[in-house]
Amino acid sequence: MGLHLIDIYRSPNIGVFLRANDRVLLVPKGLAETKSDRLSQSLEVTAVPTSIGESRLLGPLVSMNNSGVLVSRLAEKNEVEEIQAATGLNVERLESRYTAVGNLVAANDKFALASPLLDPRALTQVRDVLGTEVERIPVKEYSQVGSLVVATNSGAAVYPGLDDGESRRIGTLLGVDAVPTSVNRGVPYVASGIVANSKNAVVGTQTTGPELVFITRALNV
Repeated sequence: MGLHLIDIYRSPNIGVFLRANDRVLLVPKGLAETKSDRLSQSLEVTAVPTSIGESRLLGPLVSMNNSGVLVSRLAEKNEVEEIQAATGLNVERLESRYTAVGNLVAANDKFALASPLLDPRALTQVRDVLGTEVERIPVKEYSQVGSLVVATNSGAAVYPGLDDGESRRIGTLLGVDAVPTSVNRGVPYVASGIVANSKNAVVGTQTTGPELVFITRALNV
């Protein structure tokens, strides 16, 4: 099918606004229907309009796979119920003083990579809700593993500063090949500009030809 380039609210940082698994795509309430339709067709999913804490910045506030959804503790009760009803999945607020769940957990259906900032109680919740094994792992000196890794059941795009051994370790944990790349003309926080599932990916409009090659290889789409 090939990667699709798109922007959201005139921004190439599409990962800040969206979160997907293999069945649904969480989109901000009020997003233009034409854009929502294009995204859902590209990823072969159903678009679910929602918010977290009345914010449209869904990417940093949600981590999900095909088994469950972790949302920021900022999420309102009605938002949790809304996502649960639309996805049919277990949706829980992550019990942590850190609110940017999406920046702290990167997961596919096999494994969850968690930030060293998360305590054992939060790790147990990640394991229970996402149904995976979980391990705290820094990416280089950074603790925001969720912003530096985009993981699906088909592959993983990871922070471009990783060496072969570091990439291989992340790939082994996730059970896929992990390929270092940037997005949107050199941005190393790959999750800011990529939204992906096992079927396809969409990327920000500033993504270059060479980056598209690496991202395609990384996510096997």
